[in-house]
Amino acid sequence: MLHKTTRTLDILPLYSFARSLFIKKGNFDMKKTVLFLALSVAVMAETQTIVFGAGCFWGVEKHFDNLEGVTQARAGYAGGNYENPTYREVLKQRSASKGVVNHTEAVEVVYDDSKISTEKLVKSFWELHNPTQGDRQGNDKGNNYRSALYYSNTEQKEVAEETQKAYQKLLTKAGFGTITTEVKALKKFYPAEGYHQDYLAKNPNGYCPNHTTGVKFEPSTKKVKTISPLGGKEILIVDAEHCAFCEKFKKNVTDHYNGTIPLRTAHKEALKGFELKSKIEGTPTIIYIENGKEVYAYTGYMNEKDFYKDVGAFKLGLESEGYDVAFKKKTDGRFCKQYAEFKHTGDGVFRDKVSGDILFDTKDRFNSGSGWLSFFKSVKGSTVEKVDNSLGMRRVEIIAKKSGAHLGHVFNDAPGGQQRFCINATVLEFVPRAEVKKEAKK
Repeated sequence: MLHKTTRTLDILPLYSFARSLFIKKGNFDMKKTVLFLALSVAVMAETQTIVFGAGCFWGVEKHFDNLEGVTQARAGYAGGNYENPTYREVLKQRSASKGVVNHTEAVEVVYDDSKISTEKLVKSFWELHNPTQGDRQGNDKGNNYRSALYYSNTEQKEVAEETQKAYQKLLTKAGFGTITTEVKALKKFYPAEGYHQDYLAKNPNGYCPNHTTGVKFEPSTKKVKTISPLGGKEILIVDAEHCAFCEKFKKNVTDHYNGTIPLRTAHKEALKGFELKSKIEGTPTIIYIENGKEVYAYTGYMNEKDFYKDVGAFKLGLESEGYDVAFKKKTDGRFCKQYAEFKHTGDGVFRDKVSGDILFDTKDRFNSGSGWLSFFKSVKGSTVEKVDNSLGMRRVEIIAKKSGAHLGHVFNDAPGGQQRFCINATVLEFVPRAEVKKEAKK
């Protein structure tokens, strides 16, 4: 049975401070002083501090920041026998001289134990990482990445020891080795340099590290819905719970994806039957799959333009004419094969080959005799215009708004003094209007 430690508070300094605050015209306001003391004691009594080391402190800090009941998580250093460690010093001491005990990258967690119990917090620590790896965590090697738990009171020590025994049994059953976690009383925590605090929040191209064993204290009763290869080309987005970068990628990119290559999002454990070359050690991980096999993978947040550039390479091929036009600003040859196919299509629209967005309508198409597809205008909001002074000419470039693909140029020489959107056919796909209407009804 776990016992809650009773913490005593010295309220005399608080009393003196409160008394100085609530004196009115020489009269002591006892009612306000008592209320102030009660609120202060309540807040202080509910707050505990514990320090965890689970590999690189960036991801550990982010993990605990996301737990309800945690009031503060700070990256820093603990567990060593020298004072005032710095990031450089901790890295240097990975091959420490005799008698030097290096600090490990750690996170100081302050929590309200009326909202999250010590047991729940410590269990989340065990489940967060692989505590059997000694002086490393994943690809991060060195004694500064060792697993550690530094407790501040008897309750935390009891919880740490009892949950460690329970977790060891679960790990052994799952085929893992012996827990190597350093469990000791906290001597001193040294906050890390400012640039390490909230690091993943400050760096938009970061990722959420994943060093978990997958072993849970209480296995989820929820059945994992697995996904298997579709055949052909597809895009997998591997995400995780409480991953801020995954949420950001979904909001900024995948929620607006209209491409023709199927895109699916799933947790790592849901993937079945795929041949992956990359280890999934962080989220989001974007995996480009062909016939069940990984072609390429990228881990970390990716902005929309970079994502579509990768999609373009995957769909069109890095050596293709379409990729050269879209992302190297090349130009189709006059009267090219694709142009010949597209100049007399039936009623419909032309989509961006990369993003799937509708860019042009056959209602606005006309035969300019130039050898390139010509339109009076693009679909409203689908393209952007940019001054292009390349090749010694002053032109206006047309770019697909979402994918950033180069489409062609606009000139003021269409019939009736209108604009002529001169567009490369190899970056477009034609869709009959009937199909567009069917998709809109889904």
